[in-house]
Amino acid sequence: MTRNRLTSQPFRHLQDRIATGLITAGGMGVLLAVLGIGVFLVWEAMPLLLSGNTNALTRLSPLAWGTLKAALMALLFALPLALGAAFYSGFFMSRQLHSRIKPTLEMMEAIPGVVIGFIAGLIFAPWVERHLASTLVLLIWLPLSMGLAGLLWHLASRRWQRRLPLSWAALWLIPWLIAMFMVALWLTPLVEQAWWGGDLRQRLYLWFGLDYVTRNALIVGLAMGFAVIPSIYSLAEDALTEVPRSLMEGAQALGASRWQAAMKVALPAAWPGLFSATMIGAGRAVGETMIVLLASSNTALLSASPFEGMRTMAAAIAIELPEASAGGTPYRMLVLAALVLFLFTFLVNTLAEVVRQRLRRRYHRIGGAS
Repeated sequence: MTRNRLTSQPFRHLQDRIATGLITAGGMGVLLAVLGIGVFLVWEAMPLLLSGNTNALTRLSPLAWGTLKAALMALLFALPLALGAAFYSGFFMSRQLHSRIKPTLEMMEAIPGVVIGFIAGLIFAPWVERHLASTLVLLIWLPLSMGLAGLLWHLASRRWQRRLPLSWAALWLIPWLIAMFMVALWLTPLVEQAWWGGDLRQRLYLWFGLDYVTRNALIVGLAMGFAVIPSIYSLAEDALTEVPRSLMEGAQALGASRWQAAMKVALPAAWPGLFSATMIGAGRAVGETMIVLLASSNTALLSASPFEGMRTMAAAIAIELPEASAGGTPYRMLVLAALVLFLFTFLVNTLAEVVRQRLRRRYHRIGGAS
C-alpha cells in the first residue's frame, strides 16, 4: 500500500501541473483576446482620428450624450434601491430571511435584457403614457411612504414593535406598499385636476416646452435600473458584510446603537466596495443594448428632457453596423464608438477591481490586528 502511494504521487503532481498549465493558458488567452480586441478597434478607428474630419466626430456627440443620459437615469433609479437593500440586508435583516431574499435578488441578474426591454417597450411605456401623472406621483410617493412607515414604527408601542420586528420589515412592508400604491392611483386624478388642469402632458409642454414621446429616457432609466439593481446589490452587500464584526461590536460596546455603528463605522469602512459596486453598475448600464433598442425611440438628440428619446452608442452599433460598408466613414465612426465603450468599460472594471482589492487588504489588516 505504501508503494502504491509513492507511485501515485508523481501522477498527482503531473495532474496538478497540467491543471495549472491549462488555467494559466486560459487566463493568458483571455488577456490576449481583450488586448486583440483593443488593438483591432484602435487600428480600425485610427484613419478617422488622423483624417481630421471633425464633422464625423461631432456626429458622435448625440450618441455619447444619449449613452450618458441613459446610464444616469438608470443609476438614479437603481442606486437608492440597491444600496438601501444592501444596507438593510447586511445589518438588520434576519438571517433566515436573508438566506432566501439574497439568492432571489441575485437571480434577477439572469433575466435577459431583451425580455426587460420587451416588457418596458410594449407594456410599460404605453401604460406610463396613459398614466404619466400617476407614474410621477408614484415615483415621489412610494419613497415617502417608506419613510412614513419607518416613522410610524418608531412611534409605535413596544408591543407593536415586537409584532412587527425590524428584521422582518421586508415582508410586512409589502401590504403597506400595496396600500400606498392604491392610494396614490386613487388620488392622482384629483391631484392632476387640481394642480395641472387635468392634463399634465399639456402643462409640461406649455410651461417648459417639454414634448412627451412614448419610448423615452424615463422608460429606459426605469427598465435599465431594474436590470442593474442585482449586480449593484450583490457587490454592495458583500462589501458591507465583509466589514470585520469586531468594528461593529467595538462601537456597540462603547455605547453606540446598531444603527449608529452601521452608519458611522461600517459604512465608512465599506465605501470602497460600495464605490466599486456603483462603477460596475455604471459599466453595465453604459454597455446595455437591447433595453435601449426596445424601450427608446432611438433618436439621436442632445436633450436633457427625460420625456424625449435618445440613441446610445451600443444601440447605434447594433442598428447601423450591418448596413455600414467596411472602410467607409460610417463604419469608422461605429468602430470609434465601440472603442470608446471598450475603453470606458475596461477602465471602470479595472478601477472597481483595484478598489475592491484595496478594500480586502484593509479588512485583512483590521482582522489581523484584532
